[in-house]
Amino acid sequence: MLVGYNTNITYKDTVYHIQTEDSGRKNPVIVTLLYSQGAILASKKTSYAHIVNDPDFKEKARDIMKKQHKVMIKALLAGKYSGEFREKEMPQPVQPEQAQPGKEKEPLPETENVGERMQATQSLDDILLNYILKRNR
Repeated sequence: MLVGYNTNITYKDTVYHIQTEDSGRKNPVIVTLLYSQGAILASKKTSYAHIVNDPDFKEKARDIMKKQHKVMIKALLAGKYSGEFREKEMPQPVQPEQAQPGKEKEPLPETENVGERMQATQSLDDILLNYILKRNR
C-alpha cells in the first residue's frame, strides 16, 4: 500500500479536504475523496489492476495517484463544487498510461539543468499544484 496525499485548500472562504489513497495490491484501486465540513462532495476511483505485475508498478501507481489528486484540486479550483463551474476550465480525467507496441515516449530535450527540463514540461497549473502538495506535507 502506498502512502497517499492529503491536502486542505481554502476556496471561496470554505476549507476543502482532498484525500487520495491506495487500497493496496490485493485491491488495486486508487480513491480520491473531496470533503467539505466532513461531507463527501465528490469521489473518483481508478483501478490499476492492469499494472500490478509490472516491475515498476509502484512508480506507475504513484503517478496515477498524483495525477488523480491534482485533477480533483483543479476541478475544485475551476468551481465545479462551488456552483461556479465553467466546463472549458475543467481538467480532463486521469487516464493511466499504457504502452502501445511500436510507440515509444519521446525523450525530453537534453539540457544542462534538470530543473529547466522539468519546468519546460510542466504547465503553470502543475507547478503551482506541486508547490501546494509539497507545502501541505
